Amino acid sequence: MAETKPLNHRLRVENHDRDSAGLTYVYPVISRRAGGVSVGINLNPNNACNWQCIYCQVPDLKRGPAPPIDLAQLEDELRWMLGQIVHGDFMQIRVPEDVRRLNDVAFSGNGEPTTSKQFAQCVELVGRVIADFDLVGKIKLVLITNGSQMDRPDVLSALAQMKQLNGEAWFKFDRAPDGRFNAVNQVVLSPLQVARRLKAAAAHCPTWLQTCMFMQDGHLPDEAEISAWLGFVGERLSEGVPLQGVLLYGLARQPMLPGATEHLSPAPAEWMEALKVRIEGLKKAFGDLVVL
Repeated sequence: MAETKPLNHRLRVENHDRDSAGLTYVYPVISRRAGGVSVGINLNPNNACNWQCIYCQVPDLKRGPAPPIDLAQLEDELRWMLGQIVHGDFMQIRVPEDVRRLNDVAFSGNGEPTTSKQFAQCVELVGRVIADFDLVGKIKLVLITNGSQMDRPDVLSALAQMKQLNGEAWFKFDRAPDGRFNAVNQVVLSPLQVARRLKAAAAHCPTWLQTCMFMQDGHLPDEAEISAWLGFVGERLSEGVPLQGVLLYGLARQPMLPGATEHLSPAPAEWMEALKVRIEGLKKAFGDLVVL
């Protein structure tokens, strides 16, 4: 086991430090969306991602895939961290009283987890560990993803395994793929690519859309952007893609890409609430769709 930091300072929603426990792959955070403790698994400790979202909070981000993963070290770290939470005094020492619950183990971190060629092995490893702690079905196993690798059979097979472990995918969908992906996520994708990948993810594992909205240079997304986003989601629902819902969120932590702090700011709460109401209109039209 690598030397760890003393677990004697409290976690905060606005701080998702990947090094908070002094480990390479595993880190605890308080998830504002989950309302509890999330044990993050960082398969991108090299700070590399195949996308470069303008609101990214990873310092020194670079383009690229995940590095080779030391599976033995990952397992050792995860067992140690879960031991502190389940059997130790981690919750009492580091977590505010109102969120002292273990919600999930989440593949998140400093880049796209599914760019790891060992992603399927990592899912199998996590499943084995949470079974040993008698946590299967009691907590969630979450994949936070940009969906870019959903054409790979091994990734889809891993998602199917996650489903058996009370898993779900949070599929990044910030803007409709009509040219605006390039501005916000700094990739070029066609509507067909995104639709195909989203359909594949949802067919293998319960899938949520995660959508970040914010102001850029003092301007909110315009009506054309919002209408395009709603239209794309509505089309997927009309085709029968079984989306669980939408995780709508704004900026809570400082963006780390050069220049981003000066250009990006949180959207007003009333604007976010109005957008939530419009998304809930899709629920009325197509049935089961939760907006959080």
